[in-house]
Amino acid sequence: MSADNHPRFFMVAGEESGDLHGAELINAIKKKSHSAEFIGHGGDKMKSAGMEILEHVNDLAMMGFTEVVSRLPYMIKVMGATLKKIQEIKPHRLILIDYPGFNLRLAKNIHPLGLPITYFILPQVWAWKEKRVKTIRKYVDQALCIFPFEQEWFEQRGVDASFVGHPFTEFQKPSMEKSAFFYKHGLDQERPLLVLFPGSRQQEVDRHLTVFKQTVGLLNKENLQVIIGKAPQVNLGNIPEDWKVEADDAGLCLEYGTVVLTSSGTATLQSAVQDIPAVVCYKMSSGSWFLAKNMTKVPYAAMTNLIVGKQVVPEFLQRDMTPENLANAVIPLLQPTAERKEMLFGYEEVRRTLGLPGVYERTAEAILSRVMV
Repeated sequence: MSADNHPRFFMVAGEESGDLHGAELINAIKKKSHSAEFIGHGGDKMKSAGMEILEHVNDLAMMGFTEVVSRLPYMIKVMGATLKKIQEIKPHRLILIDYPGFNLRLAKNIHPLGLPITYFILPQVWAWKEKRVKTIRKYVDQALCIFPFEQEWFEQRGVDASFVGHPFTEFQKPSMEKSAFFYKHGLDQERPLLVLFPGSRQQEVDRHLTVFKQTVGLLNKENLQVIIGKAPQVNLGNIPEDWKVEADDAGLCLEYGTVVLTSSGTATLQSAVQDIPAVVCYKMSSGSWFLAKNMTKVPYAAMTNLIVGKQVVPEFLQRDMTPENLANAVIPLLQPTAERKEMLFGYEEVRRTLGLPGVYERTAEAILSRVMV
């Protein structure tokens, strides 16, 4: 497609991770089509990349069934405004990024307009809510997968799917050298550094951080230093004075830490990519847990384990997420033990499945190949 054309895209990302991927994708599309225009829902990164933001991810991000229900009137309002705006600007293609609760409804609602839809970072319907694959098959004409097993899974169910690789394959040099990072936080490079990732949503942090504090209390004999990788929009509340906080680039904690204690989510796979041993945990409301447990179809919560079909990192969910369990799992990973070596060996297998760098470029090419201006 000629760079003189003016392809117009409406994009929807509803969470921080989607904002990051959306920004990278915008930049990749712009390199191939300089006059491309972008409007939609996203965050500061997508805005910086050149997209006009209608709804910010800070307002859209939700977690858990109870929160979704309580914010339903707001989401209905957003859906109506979104449909109206799309009808008004008539974009050439709708690009959806993750955020399935909203995006799948939008795909269905927009269908009468005949607008072609690309879905990048597909909903994990192979894990739960498999019925959603019917919506993807009917309303999404281009499905771009980031996990190696997804393409075959979706194709077997009649979805036109392509594996473009995982964004974590994009190597980025750390924004700070190790010595500078330790100096910034007043840390000792000779002592083990425990990294805490309590979550990227406030309700996750509220549930997990209390248990993390108790866990660290059980690890006092290990001569530990503690640092929290803080998500932009969360409040950590009262934390011990000697704990450090990295809010600018949480990835540095994974790059230079000894072990990470992390809530289940994107950080579990990022830990494998950055080669830091991890202990994974998660706790939600009892109602949300009951529903999730009865709806999920996969044996693991951590993507690291799901990708290779075996336990590479230990998982402690709900009632099993106790300070004692977490501390006992962390201790052998602080030293060059057999447990630590085995986990790092398992990470190598995980990384091999994620594809080659160039994910956003391949995604941009795939999208632009479908755009008719």
